[in-house]
Amino acid sequence: MRHYGEILLSPLVTEKGTLVNEQGNQVLFRVAVGANKIEIRKAVETCFKVKVEKVHTVRLLGKVRRVGKSTGQRPLWKKAYVTLAAGHTIDVFGGA
Repeated sequence: MRHYGEILLSPLVTEKGTLVNEQGNQVLFRVAVGANKIEIRKAVETCFKVKVEKVHTVRLLGKVRRVGKSTGQRPLWKKAYVTLAAGHTIDVFGGA
């Protein structure tokens, strides 16, 4: 198994992310494209010492960008909605 630092790239702090955190006790993470749900679950549990109930993943295509005549595409990426068990929380802001 890969190290959790290779699987969990960063937490996603967005308006939607804070909304699902307040309503459903979920946390959003940007994860490696090749990571599966089992690896994500184990990485979150070992890194943050919490109990994970569910993991939902979404693959997002990179946006098409244009500079002058040439076009390019940003890389595709993956995000994970991690549902925590009751009584468990992850402080994404780190006390800020």
